[in-house]
Amino acid sequence: MRETMKAAVLHRIGEALRVESVPVPQPGPGEVLIKITACGVCHSDLHAIDGDWSSLPSLPLIPGHEITGHVVAQGAGVSEPAIGAAVGLPWMYSACGTCEFCLGGMETICSKRESTGYSRPGGYAEYMVAPAAFVANIPDGADLYELAPILCAGVTTYRGLKRSGARPGQWVAVLGIGGLGHVAVQYAVAMGLRVAAVDVSVDKLELARSYGAECLIDARSNPVETLRERIPGGVHAALVTAVANAAFEQSVGMLRPGGTAVFIGLPGGSADTVRASISAIAGWELSITGSNIGTRLDLNEAVAFAAAGKVRAQIVREPLEQINDIFERMRQGNLVGRTVLEIA
Repeated sequence: MRETMKAAVLHRIGEALRVESVPVPQPGPGEVLIKITACGVCHSDLHAIDGDWSSLPSLPLIPGHEITGHVVAQGAGVSEPAIGAAVGLPWMYSACGTCEFCLGGMETICSKRESTGYSRPGGYAEYMVAPAAFVANIPDGADLYELAPILCAGVTTYRGLKRSGARPGQWVAVLGIGGLGHVAVQYAVAMGLRVAAVDVSVDKLELARSYGAECLIDARSNPVETLRERIPGGVHAALVTAVANAAFEQSVGMLRPGGTAVFIGLPGGSADTVRASISAIAGWELSITGSNIGTRLDLNEAVAFAAAGKVRAQIVREPLEQINDIFERMRQGNLVGRTVLEIA
């Protein structure tokens, strides 16, 4: 086993990552060592390096939480996943497993949870360790580059759709057709929902159409009014994957009575507030709920959809050395689909 590996490391909040040589970690009890093949680049990674959230990441930090690769070593007490198995690791690095939330199927809000690429080293590196109990099994022969975004964009939007309560045949608006949104459209269609796609980019709306969206709404001009004209009564659910405050406020206005808006995108910083009409929420019995990544069950279900070919992330593969340039393009909103780093 090699003693050192290449990794992109954040040393100070707000600075560029440095691609450097660091020691290869060794798995402890209950852990596996993963040789990383691919790692998706998520907007949450940008929030991490910019210090946008009140709880700052652990430094020095190796970001990245859309990870696929193969198990190459096992720590004490580990028999599964086997050495050589293809696995994935999402944002949720671990949870306690014994609190009321873990026992109730809500391990995503466990107070003792750890986050991959935030409180624990992530996937912008050639190797990483992870708790064996929290890695996802990936079917043999699956494309590890295409599956990488499913480990975050996929499971997050899939869980959000589940939490919306929307049933087959009902309408769901997906606000923001970026890295998460273009995957959300596919999951919604695969789940039998009718999709209205909302974005400021014509190209992204056309991408949503290609995945089965029936209604395209240009968010640059009265998106709430336009949607309600095209879908009388409004949508049954709205999934907000965008990071603009306006999208969150618009999502509530798009709902029909009894509808649910699910907040997924994270604006970060001082923009992390929205305004909503209390009387409309109460009078029409609307619901606003958050959805935070996904449980291990959600993860396995989301991977199964993708492995069966029902969901496919649009990806662009780039080398690890381009990570700072990728972040600059992300800041400018110039990424379409998901960028995946070629690690192996």
